[in-house]
Amino acid sequence: MWRRSPGLELCLVHRPRYDDWSHPKGKLKPGEDPLAGALREVAEETGYAAAPGAELPTVRYLADGRPKEVRYWAAAATTGAFTPSDEVDRIQWLAPAEARARLTRPRDRPLVDALLTALPPGTTPCP
Repeated sequence: MWRRSPGLELCLVHRPRYDDWSHPKGKLKPGEDPLAGALREVAEETGYAAAPGAELPTVRYLADGRPKEVRYWAAAATTGAFTPSDEVDRIQWLAPAEARARLTRPRDRPLVDALLTALPPGTTPCP
């Protein structure tokens, strides 16, 4: 998820269970459309509604020996406010370079570049 404030900022979430910083993500409900599930999870984790944009690369990895697949979209924050929960206790809005550096897992960093490529024309990063 991204916003302009006044420069471009990306939203990262802190998950206390893993003590990590990541992009908002989650699990689909049975039969749920992937984009609808992504927007629901973003809203649940961050408190923000988002307008979806281009689909970003899918990330695949093993977690406890089990294959995981996460689909992402470039999503512009619209309205909302963050409220801490057991799942996500903090969020941060960061310039792209800061977001890339803050992400805990290296596999999440290429998504920053993919998002920058997918943004609408005229959307520029913070200096």
